[in-house]
Amino acid sequence: MSNIDLFILSFTLLSISLYSTYKNYSNKNLKSYILGNKSANWRTIGLSVMATQASAITFLSTPGQGYVEGMSFIQNYLGLPIALIIVSLIFVPIYYKSNVYTAYEYLETRFDYKVRLLTSLFFLMQRGLQAGITIYAPSIILTTILGWDLTITVILVGSLIILYTVVGGSRAVSLTHKYQMTIIFIGLIVLFTFLLNFILKDISFYNSLQLMGLFDKNNAINLSFDFSEKYTIWSGLFGGFFLSLSYFGTDQSQVSRYINGKNIKESQMGLIFNAFMKIPLQFFILFIGLLLFVFYSLNQPPLNFNKSLLSYQKSIDNSLIENYEKENTLIFEKKKELLNSYFNNSKDEKLNKQIIELNNDLDMNRKNFESEVVANGYIMKKPESDFIFLTFILDYLPIGLIGFLIAVIFSAAMSSTSAEISALSAITTIDIYKRFFKSDVFTKNDVIISKFFNFIWGVIAILFSLFFVQKENLIESINIVASLLYGNVLGIFLVAFFNKKIKSNNVFIGAILSQTIVLIIYFNQGDSIGYLWFNFIGTLLTCSISYFLYILNENINNSTK
Repeated sequence: MSNIDLFILSFTLLSISLYSTYKNYSNKNLKSYILGNKSANWRTIGLSVMATQASAITFLSTPGQGYVEGMSFIQNYLGLPIALIIVSLIFVPIYYKSNVYTAYEYLETRFDYKVRLLTSLFFLMQRGLQAGITIYAPSIILTTILGWDLTITVILVGSLIILYTVVGGSRAVSLTHKYQMTIIFIGLIVLFTFLLNFILKDISFYNSLQLMGLFDKNNAINLSFDFSEKYTIWSGLFGGFFLSLSYFGTDQSQVSRYINGKNIKESQMGLIFNAFMKIPLQFFILFIGLLLFVFYSLNQPPLNFNKSLLSYQKSIDNSLIENYEKENTLIFEKKKELLNSYFNNSKDEKLNKQIIELNNDLDMNRKNFESEVVANGYIMKKPESDFIFLTFILDYLPIGLIGFLIAVIFSAAMSSTSAEISALSAITTIDIYKRFFKSDVFTKNDVIISKFFNFIWGVIAILFSLFFVQKENLIESINIVASLLYGNVLGIFLVAFFNKKIKSNNVFIGAILSQTIVLIIYFNQGDSIGYLWFNFIGTLLTCSISYFLYILNENINNSTK
């Protein structure tokens, strides 16, 4: 990476962080610090909600997901628009009328403190882990492009996020999100333009679509009823719906983004903006992954996109890597030669089969190389797919643009993690500290306490990141964590909203049993059930067990009268 790129990267990130900190350093009370004095308009809310979800994982890992598995991942989001409409119509008015600082504050008025505390702990557990994952993602970048140690990378990124999150509070996070999303949109459009121009020098756009179809990358809709498949239209409509409803309706990192709006209408409009924009944005990012697949079908890909594997292997045995690279080149040249014939005669089934077999040979050669590397003592922590997008940026884009696009990924990392840390601090301050140790009178000292919790959670997120060993593709890792822990939280809120008869003890026990059952099923049968279904399972279990316990208590009480 050139000095020019490093300057652009550093200048972009520091400018956004310092400007937002400067604009929001003065917070006189918790309402200002946590809710931003309820001053956000729908545009700020809309972009902030989008930025909170669009972490570095989205822009680093999702194109790799598209490259490897095609468009199937888009089905994850099919239930999202419906969920956001429901959150806008039902959840937002309830939160505003309750005049709460956190989503879980409402649960105490509906049930009691133990339900509020249990739900808060569920949130702290899963969101604390996810904050570590979102800091971990950009560490891949600096480790790859600068050769920095992972510890230095994580501490650097985490410290920058802590700076404006601690000083500026929720409003600084929202304001920063607005600028970060602007940079992200510009960066994606610029990258798409460059990538498409590279491809069109060799083949037409129609040929690109043909190539995607040949390798079944245009698999946006899967009607299968097989529950073991990760992505189907049914898992997206049902599991994705419950995941989105849980995330946008009950996760404080999102709730805090829209309850700081000027009024209910502004918050609702911000959410509806996301209902219309999220699927097209995700489709666009996945499509970039498909274009990357087309590009690397025409231009020889590296033996492994995770170049740390290559450098490690070179330090042991140069001849080994040379042999694999020669084999890689030989197979690719054969494949490219056949592709030239394919574009003139795409209906030749024999030719199509040969191309697919050669592509499989490339994959097998790469996997054999990885096995050799592992056999020589290298521990693989990062799937290759997470490096595809980054490799293209570093290898093919001009100086200056590289720094800007790396800044895009870092902006996404900072936007998501800052919202998570801010939400973790709000829950700790309002739902635990204020409830246990202080009166309900908010004082200026409470702002200091909340800033302290922001700092502590930032440090905890850094520690999570340092000790996190990532086995899945990053975008899948974070969705798996959410799917296992969100369902029962949503179940608690649905019971609170729609069944006023169910008592605190019923839902408290129901949530604990539900979470236990979900974890047991996942660790014993996780391979046979797509992870998105666990949102639906957790929600259904919490609601049904809570209702069953209520009926059981009512029957016992009636029989003793």
